[in-house]
Amino acid sequence: MKNEALSGIKIADFSWVWAGPYASELLSFLGADVVKIESKKRIDQTRQGSMTMGADFEGYNASPIFNNANLNKRSVSLNLKKPEAVELAKKLVAASDVVLENMRPGVMEKNGLGYEDLKKVKEDIIMVSASGFGSAGPYGHYAGYAPIFAAFGGLANLTGYEGGEPNTMSGVMDLRVGTMTAAAIIAALIYREKTGKGMYIDISSSECISSLVGAELLEYPMNGTSPTRMGNKDEIMAPHNVYRCAGDDRWISIAVGSDQEWKSLKKVMGEPEWAQNEEYDDQHGRWVNQEELDRHISEWTVQYKDYDLMHMLQDEGVAAMPSFCAEQILSDPHMAAREKFIQVEHPILGKKWVMTPPWKMSETPAKIYKASPLLGEHNTEVFGEWVGLSADEVAQYEADEVIF
Repeated sequence: MKNEALSGIKIADFSWVWAGPYASELLSFLGADVVKIESKKRIDQTRQGSMTMGADFEGYNASPIFNNANLNKRSVSLNLKKPEAVELAKKLVAASDVVLENMRPGVMEKNGLGYEDLKKVKEDIIMVSASGFGSAGPYGHYAGYAPIFAAFGGLANLTGYEGGEPNTMSGVMDLRVGTMTAAAIIAALIYREKTGKGMYIDISSSECISSLVGAELLEYPMNGTSPTRMGNKDEIMAPHNVYRCAGDDRWISIAVGSDQEWKSLKKVMGEPEWAQNEEYDDQHGRWVNQEELDRHISEWTVQYKDYDLMHMLQDEGVAAMPSFCAEQILSDPHMAAREKFIQVEHPILGKKWVMTPPWKMSETPAKIYKASPLLGEHNTEVFGEWVGLSADEVAQYEADEVIF
């Protein structure tokens, strides 16, 4: 028997691309049985190519991006344009605890798979719909893409270099929405356990992003000011920046949050004459003179390697960390000690490095069991377990392109 937090929970996952699949993947790490419902008639975009790099993959089962967002899952293929497939989808829902989808609002209802439809087959079903702006309101029908809801949610305007363009951060926004969606599903499962009732959760991606910048949103109604991009600066701390180190494109972040940390930084730097300026002795003075401080500190950091500086500063209680490139992250000893990356065997891609779950729990460990599924790989298995179809019945549905 699995000793996992969500062991026994079944999720019918109609979601695609990143936000929805990442939510269900997080839940699969906790032991939920996630079945991805897809079709050759509507290939998941991440199966086909990289939206950021423009690269096409060698077939829809050979995508490392899809693999990273769909670990532990099983896949069935249903051509929802056919009524028989919709009926099979409802039978999958009847065996499920949670339904997840992130299509444009109205698509599931059009297919006969809206919340009111699904309540009829499973009264206590938990259904989660994640879209760009939620299903109601004047923007409800708009498609949701990460750069759009990052901008609309307010975070993009706060992110970037001072005086520069906003940074929409693209796909990472989908992952933030996925994290919040997973949390909402866990809350709904707890609610159902206490009350016996299911629920419908209408998630607005732009509102998820807005929730990350609550203090900044309140600046205008409270103080009449509208915060904007500050680069690596902080509203209180100084020095607080990323400084060039020795080597090609190597940098280190340094954050001084108190007078004692400033004294420690001066000690590591060897008590240079410029640092004895009395204007730097208190936090406000350092903040007012931060550009001058940054110039001096940069002249010092560029003489050292990033890792060497990290140890020198951390040993004296100064917050410092290299700005890692991908290679450094993969080879970092702390990451290795935390087993942050492991290899999984994919039937097409072979061994691939993937990121492990972001939590370690002593009683109910979060785990990765397998690589992402091939499209429709588990048709016979899942339709047998969840619906009770025989292998011959599945084969007939496949021949009729219902399971397709």
